[in-house]
Amino acid sequence: MSASALPGNVGRGAAAPLPHRGRSAAFAVAVAAVAVPVLLVACAAPAAQPPPAAPAVSDVAEVSASASTGASAAAEASAPAAPAQRGTLVVHGAGDVNLDPAYIPALRTRGYDHAWTGLDGLFTSDDLTVVNLECPVSDRGAIVPKEFNFRCDPAALPAAKAAGVEVANQANNHSGDFGPDALLDSVGRLKANGIAPVGAGADLRAASTAVVVERKGWRIAVLGFGGVVPAADWLAGPSRPGMASGDDTEAMAAAVRAAGEVADLVFVTIHWGVELDTEPRADDVARAHAMIDAGADGVFGHHSHRLQPLGSYKGRPIAWGLGNFVWPTLSDAGSRSAIAEFVVTPDGEVNGCMLPVRITSPGHPELVGARSCVT
Repeated sequence: MSASALPGNVGRGAAAPLPHRGRSAAFAVAVAAVAVPVLLVACAAPAAQPPPAAPAVSDVAEVSASASTGASAAAEASAPAAPAQRGTLVVHGAGDVNLDPAYIPALRTRGYDHAWTGLDGLFTSDDLTVVNLECPVSDRGAIVPKEFNFRCDPAALPAAKAAGVEVANQANNHSGDFGPDALLDSVGRLKANGIAPVGAGADLRAASTAVVVERKGWRIAVLGFGGVVPAADWLAGPSRPGMASGDDTEAMAAAVRAAGEVADLVFVTIHWGVELDTEPRADDVARAHAMIDAGADGVFGHHSHRLQPLGSYKGRPIAWGLGNFVWPTLSDAGSRSAIAEFVVTPDGEVNGCMLPVRITSPGHPELVGARSCVT
């Protein structure tokens, strides 16, 4: 099976070069009145080497939408110098990752690097890797009554980071399995291990925060959303911890627009759809289109536990459903997976493909075809 054997390789073709969207005068540091905030992480990486470790929490600065039209001197002072040239970017997105050794005992017996050794170093050789982390990384909290509850082992994070995972979505139907204390602990533990959490936080403002990283002259924003909500109180509120809604299309579009003001590229990772579906449903198609209309450059979808096709809208790739990734081998269909690869050319063209993956043993995804869209 080759990369093109999976549903769809897409791109912009002769699309016009992407303009520098960068910081505008409408953006200021967090002391201003805010709408949707963005985290800025300065961590540029050379193309031929693995990306450097993400910065400590103290190196992360907030930049927020301001009601004022005046530029903040502090924000301008923190802005990096504009690069003379942009390079080609390779961004990978993967589906559901579960690091609960009670659910996948092989992770305990074989070590947590077992989850990543079948990928031939793919995530350490790209520019950015985004996954959906389907559990709180915490030993805190009390179990929330529901059919399935997952708890990731904090000891699993160093192996994930070493394998190249840089951004983890926590807006899903398992991040709150042990309540808000565990969720917030998970957010903190991810940051402490150099993995940027998106989609969840101490309140709606934090949960709607995008992480922004710098790579090869590009500023890349990643936003996380979750449309599979076990109960209303799982959603973050003005003073309530939780996740960012993946059903509120207007709010998601606003978050994308805000991220686009401080970044050149905006990617979305979103938990949506219905379990076992192999095609996207109409409401999620509408949400994806709205986010791309608002400025998103690509979407990584997950939740259905089945691989879905790669699509596109206005030249931006949409991985509708990436299936299971670090997961048990529960069925043949559930063991078919893929990594979405989005390649951004120096002039802003965005191309996508699906790299075939199979979960060959519990918790062990392996590349089984081409390892790149780029030929």
